[in-house]
Amino acid sequence: MTNQVGIDMNNDADGDDLLQYNPNRLLDTLIENLRLKNDAALSRALEVAPPVISKIRHHRLPVGASLLIRMHEVSDLSIRDLRYLMGDRRNKFRISDKQFKPKEGETPGGGNNNQG
Repeated sequence: MTNQVGIDMNNDADGDDLLQYNPNRLLDTLIENLRLKNDAALSRALEVAPPVISKIRHHRLPVGASLLIRMHEVSDLSIRDLRYLMGDRRNKFRISDKQFKPKEGETPGGGNNNQG
């Protein structure tokens, strides 16, 4: 199966470079597909500050969910294709059950029960 950006998602012959996290491939593909000149133009298209793109390029900031969704909206590439370009090939995301348990002594819902 070939995705929207022409990568055969069933063929692992592309080497290990597609298996490793590389946000630069994602950013470069977006610049090419949107016919932009540089990272500054990409930051304007995504409506983020230019340092965000720079920090992602230098592996100091991960591509967050909201930015990934914005990339999808701007480029019309699927989230799956965007993740694949970045090197993220997980089929499922697992969230720890600890993230949803209230901290000890905290009431469910996060509020306090004082009626004062």
